[in-house]
Amino acid sequence: MPAAPGIIIRVVLLRRVGTGLGVGLGVGAGAAGIGWFYSSVLLDTSVRPVFPERVLAVGDGTVVLAASRLAAQPGTWGLRWATERGSGLAVMGPVAVADRREVVRPLVDGDTPEPGTPAVLDAGPYDPDPAARGLPFEDVDVPGPLGAYPAWWVPAAGDTWVVLVHGRGGARREALRILPTLHALGLPQLVITYRNDEGAPASPDGRYHLGDTEWEDVEAAVRFAVARGARRIVLYGWSMGGAVTGAFLDRSVEADRVAAVVWDAPLVDWRATLRRQARNRHLPPGLSPLATAVTSRRIGIDFDRFDLVRNPPAVRPPTLVVHSAGDTAVPVSASRALAAAAPGLDWPLRYLEVPEAEHTGSWNADPAAYERAVSSFLEDVLG
Repeated sequence: MPAAPGIIIRVVLLRRVGTGLGVGLGVGAGAAGIGWFYSSVLLDTSVRPVFPERVLAVGDGTVVLAASRLAAQPGTWGLRWATERGSGLAVMGPVAVADRREVVRPLVDGDTPEPGTPAVLDAGPYDPDPAARGLPFEDVDVPGPLGAYPAWWVPAAGDTWVVLVHGRGGARREALRILPTLHALGLPQLVITYRNDEGAPASPDGRYHLGDTEWEDVEAAVRFAVARGARRIVLYGWSMGGAVTGAFLDRSVEADRVAAVVWDAPLVDWRATLRRQARNRHLPPGLSPLATAVTSRRIGIDFDRFDLVRNPPAVRPPTLVVHSAGDTAVPVSASRALAAAAPGLDWPLRYLEVPEAEHTGSWNADPAAYERAVSSFLEDVLG
């Protein structure tokens, strides 16, 4: 979420040169402007591709990237770049060589970028659908509160279905990493969209509601699964998918059907996340509560309900939380706090923390270890 440098400069100058009531009014107006801007960015449903990395060279099965913290992320990642027809996508293996100027990684699969190409590391290294993971699937439409929601159904023999929910600004392909592991457990999978996703209905006001209404779309997906024979449900959510499924567990009459939950870098405290995002953008600390208050007025959200330590959901099934210590988007501290509080909340919760990796990058850092953790948890819980 980009900052608003012009507004920030105005606030600073007013603080330096003004006095009296005029200064207070000016700073207040400037702060309100920043709060409104920050809120607007938070609720904006448009997706604007950004390509911060640069390809320096390609050859001998490797790609050389300009050195950056993201370019040196551990493990297996996608590399995506714009093309005339859309985008190119390569799968990169772990870092082979890195210094202050460049990072060398093996090209494992996919397309080959041209030297000089702007690119971005992508936690989702597979595209465009479950066939990319060698899995049969069916495109289905889930009837929901705002219309028909496209989804992928990946069949399997069992009657415990997994409903997979991506994060804010994400897409269904976020789930492609874990589909083979879940399929091997005999679990049918429903990879859903929710309001404002590509191909899905828009919310009436065209804004994200940060889980406060999107949970109704998860409810529709659960009912779809039950109508097709699901006896139990596993919820699997990334990032804001944690907030969405958490709201479902608290509010849905279908929540008792959930036998297990897996959350990857979950958003379990919106206020903590917004404070972290404000620090990332070098906003004054006092502006985060203002932006939160503005957002609450605009969409009617009660942020207290999204602090799961203070207000745990009504239904608390066995839950696996995976979070990375290197996450700069959703603070790992919130997941740590939830794990520490879980015994007192009567919440059977297993916590796995991964070092270094960025937001939702725990699978990427070590796919085999991540998949073992998920499989072990679900086998223990589901029997």
